[in-house]
Amino acid sequence: MKSKLLDHFSSITFVTAILLFAVWAIGVSQKINAKQEASKLKGLTDITFIDFSDPFQRALLKDALNIYYPGQYDKNDSLARAIISLKEQQFSDKLQKSHLTQALTPVKWIELIIAYAKFLIVYVIVMFLTYYGVQTIAVARFVLKKSAAQRVSSNLVGTFFTKACGLFFTFILFCPAYVIAYSIRTELNTDTIFFMILLATVSNGLLITYANKFFAFLTAESRKGYVETAIVKNLIENYRTSDPGIPWKSILSLRKRYPGHVFDHIYRNARFQYVSTLKEQASFLISGLVIIEMALNIHGHLSYEMLRQMLYKNYDIVIIIVLGIFYTVKMTEIFTDLLLYRESRKYENRTG
Repeated sequence: MKSKLLDHFSSITFVTAILLFAVWAIGVSQKINAKQEASKLKGLTDITFIDFSDPFQRALLKDALNIYYPGQYDKNDSLARAIISLKEQQFSDKLQKSHLTQALTPVKWIELIIAYAKFLIVYVIVMFLTYYGVQTIAVARFVLKKSAAQRVSSNLVGTFFTKACGLFFTFILFCPAYVIAYSIRTELNTDTIFFMILLATVSNGLLITYANKFFAFLTAESRKGYVETAIVKNLIENYRTSDPGIPWKSILSLRKRYPGHVFDHIYRNARFQYVSTLKEQASFLISGLVIIEMALNIHGHLSYEMLRQMLYKNYDIVIIIVLGIFYTVKMTEIFTDLLLYRESRKYENRTG
């Protein structure tokens, strides 16, 4: 475990150093480009006493250049046109891009920290809801399937209704976030963190995809030899959704435990395999949050801010946001490895 933690912190240190160097390089290159542009105009870019919109003062500038640099009238004329063009461009940029060009000032750092805090709150809550929802959906599906197989007869109408509801529910969970968002945008206030959490949990196929994976783990575990051994040892194998089977309160509980039932061992082994998928689940969730914030056009959130700064070419701010997202992914990976390590120690203690 120590070697894994060392690998994680080494990668964090390396990526942080590279990205911070990129921020520094961008700042230096911008200053160098500004100096080079100014040097081409022989230091005349800081002229503030001339009104470049006045034709008379423009002509006066050309005359002054001819006096200061005699014998090079064509060159002076080109220099005057370059100065006038630069000043017009600076004035235009000041009007059109003053609110677009931003730097990493203390005020901007505070804005980014607040946006990152919101991002972490949404991310952690959605990860928890997904972790709970994946296991609950998979367990309910597995128990209902086993219960139906154990019944001698089944209600055809009830079975059809259950499958129809399941298909509709699956369709909703597989819908992209922007489809759900735009379909109800005129009906509800979709600019709240609560709605973002709800949409990130149920859309983009995240919940149903990993619920299917967990169900596959349960199915594979139920076919292994230790299940037959557990049944021989008189563990409960009834899958009715009532005592002495697996009641709904056990299926829906936050901490799922099935003492005395063979399913307890199946569930524990399947959960151990599922925990490792949290790493890839994190990347899918972050991608989903980016899609949701853009689809809903939510201002003040981290992903929207990143894409906005990319559009405005404020790449130093973009790099800092990317670094924050990278930290989120790495912290998820570290948490997952610690959780797997703790679970493996439990297995070692039980087998020992």
